Amino acid sequence: MADGEAANGGVRRRGCTFQKNDFFPEESFKSWGNYGRSMMDTPFRFKDRVLKRSSDHAEIVDVKARSGNEMKKTLNWWDLMWFGIGAVVGSGIFVLTGLEAKEKAGPAVVLSFVISGVSALLSVFCYTEFAVEIPVAGGSFAYLRVELGDFVAFIAAGNILLEYVIGGAAVARSWTSYFATLCNHNPDDFRIVVHNMNPDYGHLDPIAVVALVVITFLAVYSTKGSSIFNYIATIFHMVVLLFIIVAGLSKAKIENFSTFTPFGFHGMVSASAVLFFAYVGFDAVATMAEETKNPARDIPIGLVGSMTITTILYCLLATTLCLMQNYKDIDIDAPFSVAFSAVGMDWAKYIVSIGALKGMTTVLLVSSVGQARYLTHIARTHMMPPWFAFVDDRTGTPMNASISMLIASSIVAFFTDLGILSNLLSISTLFIFMLVALALLVRRYYSSGVTTKVNQVNLIACLVLILGSSIGISACWATSNGWIGYTIVIPLWFLGTGGLWLFVPMAKKPNVWGVPLVPWLPSLSIAINIFLLGSIDKDSYIRFAIWTGFLLVYYVLLGLHASYDTAKEFEKKWNKVELGVVEKDSSSTAPVSN
Repeated sequence: MADGEAANGGVRRRGCTFQKNDFFPEESFKSWGNYGRSMMDTPFRFKDRVLKRSSDHAEIVDVKARSGNEMKKTLNWWDLMWFGIGAVVGSGIFVLTGLEAKEKAGPAVVLSFVISGVSALLSVFCYTEFAVEIPVAGGSFAYLRVELGDFVAFIAAGNILLEYVIGGAAVARSWTSYFATLCNHNPDDFRIVVHNMNPDYGHLDPIAVVALVVITFLAVYSTKGSSIFNYIATIFHMVVLLFIIVAGLSKAKIENFSTFTPFGFHGMVSASAVLFFAYVGFDAVATMAEETKNPARDIPIGLVGSMTITTILYCLLATTLCLMQNYKDIDIDAPFSVAFSAVGMDWAKYIVSIGALKGMTTVLLVSSVGQARYLTHIARTHMMPPWFAFVDDRTGTPMNASISMLIASSIVAFFTDLGILSNLLSISTLFIFMLVALALLVRRYYSSGVTTKVNQVNLIACLVLILGSSIGISACWATSNGWIGYTIVIPLWFLGTGGLWLFVPMAKKPNVWGVPLVPWLPSLSIAINIFLLGSIDKDSYIRFAIWTGFLLVYYVLLGLHASYDTAKEFEKKWNKVELGVVEKDSSSTAPVSN
C-alpha cells in the first residue's frame, strides 16, 4: 500500500513559525510510553519499511498534498534548460579545473571532464525518465521510494541533503575567492583566520554567508522570479565564457600540450572523480518537475539540452586554460584570472572574475531552489519532521525548508575548506546517481503481480553481477593489479547486463519518454559511478561513513517510527474509504426485504 496523508500529521498553513506537534505529531511520540513501545517494535517496523514501496500515484497526489498548498506551475523547457546551465557552470569549472590540472591530470584534465561528463549525461537520462513519470519536488528521493523502498530512499535522502549543503557551502566559499580577485586581494584578506584552529576549518568566511542569505531570500520570494534572474545572469555568464575561450585561445601556446598526461592515465581518471563536482546541480532541475507546465516535453529538453551544452563548454574552457599556461604554473585559487594576467592581459581578469561571480551566483540560486524542494518532499513522508514540508500560500515556495537549508549551508561555508567539501560532495553525488540508475533497472524489469518468481530471481542475479563486477573494476583500478583482474570482472559486467537484456522480460515501459538502450545505458551508468567512487581519497570515505552512521541513528530513533505511523494511518483511512464504498454499493443494489 502506498503511503499517503496522516490523520493529524498534515502541515499547518503558516509561515516559518513553531507550534506544538509541528515536528513529531505521530502516535509514537505522543508520550514516553508510546515511544518506548515503538522502540521495542523497531525490528518489525524496520522490516516493514524496507519491504514496502510507494507508488507513482502516491508520490504525485497523496504525498504532495501534505504541503497544504500547491507549488505554482510556472516553468517551461526554456526555464529548465537555463536553470540546468545556471546550476552547473560555477565553481567547478572556475576553481577545480586549475586544482586538478596542476595536481592530478595536467592538460589531460580535458579528458577528465569528458569522463565525468559522460557519467553525468547517463545519469541525466535516468533522472529524466523518472522526472517525466513522477513529476514531484522529491527528485531522486521520490524515485527511490517507489522502486527501492523507504529505507534506501532515506539513506539517499540524507546524502542528497548533504550534497546540497556541501555544494552550496563550497560554491559560496569560491564566491569569496573570486570576489577577492576582483578586488585585487588574497581570499584570506576577506576571511577571519583563526591560527589556533585546524587550517581546514580555521579560515572563517562571513562573505560566503552573506551571499547565501541574499540568494536564498530571492529563491523563497518566487520560483518564476528566480528563473528570470537566473536566465539574465546566465546569458551574461555565457558571454563571459565565450570571451574566455576566444581571448584565451588567441594566447594559446601549443607547447603547453607537449606533456599531455604528466600524471598518467590514473591521474586523469582520479581527477575526473573530483571534477564530477563540476556537474553537480542538474538534479536540482528534476526537483522543479512539480512546477513545470508540461513535464513530458519540458524536462527531457531542459535536462539533456543543458547537460550537453555544459559538457562542451567545460571541455573548451579546460583546453583554453591549459593552452594559455603550463599546467605547473596554474593558480589553484583563481586559475583563469591569473592565466590572463600571465599572458599580458591583466585587465581581462576582472571580466573573468565578474563572470565567475555571476556563474556561482546562479549555481547558489538553483541549489537553493532544489535543496528546499528535496527537503519538502522528504518531510511530506515524515522521515523528516513535517514542519519542513510547509509551502507558503502567497509565494508558492517551501519557506521553512529554504530557511533551514540556508542555516545549514551557512554554518558549513563559514568554517570548512573547499578541498574537503569537493571530495565529500563527489562521494554523495556518485552514490545517489548509482542508486537512481539501479532503480531505473528495477522499474523497467520488475512489477508486482507481473514479474514471475523465476524472472525475479534472474533479475536479482543480474543486478548482483552488475554491481559486483562494477565494484571489481573499481577495485582493480584502485589497487593497480594489472590486466588479469580486468579479464575477470569486465566479462562479468557484460554477463550481468546481457543476461538482463536476454533473459528477463521488461515488465514496464515508459509512457512518454524513456532512457534508450536499456539495460545497457543504466548499467554503464552504475559501472562508471562506482568506478569513479573508487578514485576518491580515504579521508573523504571516513567522513562519508560518519555521516551515514548519523543518518542510521536518526532513522532508528525517529525517522523510522514517524514514517511508519504515517503510512499506517493512511492505510487505515484508505481501508475505511474502500469499506464505505463497498457498503454503499451493496446497499443500493441489494433487494429490499419485507
